[in-house]
Amino acid sequence: MFEPFSGGYYLGRLYVEPGDGDRALIHRRQHERINEEYYDGTVPPVMKLDRTHLAVDADAGVPADTLVVPEPVLDRMNVRNPPSLEEVLLAKQSHAQQLFRLRRHRNAGL
Repeated sequence: MFEPFSGGYYLGRLYVEPGDGDRALIHRRQHERINEEYYDGTVPPVMKLDRTHLAVDADAGVPADTLVVPEPVLDRMNVRNPPSLEEVLLAKQSHAQQLFRLRRHRNAGL
């Protein structure tokens, strides 16, 4: 599903489609597989689409090989005519942990 890309990311291709919810989602089994292969459960998987990082949750109703992105978030990205096959970066766990630490600091006003 993903292959090494850089020091901080793996590269994959997923269908990207808009969703009604407030969070990014992938199929439950693929979410489990990502956690087994790339993460240890300390942070949720983080995917980068366009210039936006998304913490990704699981949902059994999402088709396999699909990333569902909240429609308002997707509208701000450079994704044309969804659903479309797009390159998606999966942050390596250490990089995802860094992103979450930075987010906590920003939310704390630092």
